[in-house]
Amino acid sequence: MKVLVVNTYNMKGGAARAALRLYEALCCVGADVRYLTVYQDNPDWKRKIRYFLRVLKDRLPAILRSRRKIYFSSGGFNNPTFIEAVNASEADIVHLHWINAGALSYSDISRINKPIVWSLHDMWLFTGGCHYDGNCEAFKKGCGSCPQLGSKGKNDLSKRNYEAKHKMVMGITNLTVVGLSRWIATSAKSSAMMKEIKVVNLPNPIDTSVFFPESKIASRAKFGLRDSKQVILFGAMSGADDPRKGYSQLIHALKSLNDIDNFQLATFGGDMNGLPSLGIEVKSLGKVSDDATLRALYSAADVVVVPSLQENLSNIIMESLACGTPVVGFNIGGNSDLIQHKLNGYLADANNAKSLAEGIEWVLSGGEARNLSDNARNFAVSNFNYETVGAKYLKLYEDILKNQIQ
Repeated sequence: MKVLVVNTYNMKGGAARAALRLYEALCCVGADVRYLTVYQDNPDWKRKIRYFLRVLKDRLPAILRSRRKIYFSSGGFNNPTFIEAVNASEADIVHLHWINAGALSYSDISRINKPIVWSLHDMWLFTGGCHYDGNCEAFKKGCGSCPQLGSKGKNDLSKRNYEAKHKMVMGITNLTVVGLSRWIATSAKSSAMMKEIKVVNLPNPIDTSVFFPESKIASRAKFGLRDSKQVILFGAMSGADDPRKGYSQLIHALKSLNDIDNFQLATFGGDMNGLPSLGIEVKSLGKVSDDATLRALYSAADVVVVPSLQENLSNIIMESLACGTPVVGFNIGGNSDLIQHKLNGYLADANNAKSLAEGIEWVLSGGEARNLSDNARNFAVSNFNYETVGAKYLKLYEDILKNQIQ
């Protein structure tokens, strides 16, 4: 079994981390697997210029129409050299992950001459260009009049992109789509584009020998966090810049907490400048990417809060649970695949900051069940370890190749 795992970046972003983990999990279960990225980690200046132009081509059409920064990918330049390398490889299966930022075009993907498995790290494959639809659900009818573009035209950029993408999808004779959460798999199946495409639900794996509970006292000392206070942890790559990540909902929830002097807020990821004065002590830790530091950070916290308004299968939630730290998030998207309400965390009412605050206080009070941390760790180990998840993907690949032969 030879598998080629393809992603835009090697380590940049959550999708890259998840794709790399799947590569490692497949190695654990005996697959002959190669991890191939479109962009290099440390490119020379010529490659940097090409990268800049490709990203510009991908993002600029939507920015010009919306007149603001939005997460909307148009399809990018063709990348024939990369596709030639994919087709010339010995892979039996090509497993695509996140291929935006100008990495591959629609026509590129339609020219891959091997069975394709495509993991949905967001909604882009079955929308007219947005990565998350903001609950507009226009993908069910083929997009057009896109609210993210600020468009009222039925044949706008989103509609044209959708039709081009639909043509690409229908031109692939052997395509299997993987929804990483039950929510995104169901959303894909309900789209006009995926009605005739096989969609399955399989999660990302996590290395539970890398993410595990460490000493809370030692971990707090590492980051200068107080032993005398309960630590609330929030992290997001885009920080306060992406409304989908729920930064404003977090702020409202923190304002609702009782006895706020007993808590300390730790943040990591993108820019958190402008954090208002809430009467709560704040420790900003900036960007954190290496697993050892993340493990210590989760271990230092009493609760991790993920207030996203739309979320697929959150790396942060999975990592936190593996480290034995309960998580509070809204009952949206794929959160219920990970958070077991009042067993390893708390599912708050969707987009309800008061309910989010109640969940934080419930966890920090010890909850009705006193073994939240053990539950969190055990759930992650049982359901998302490399061997378990890797074997499920291997079985999927075997079934695809068996059906191809038949």
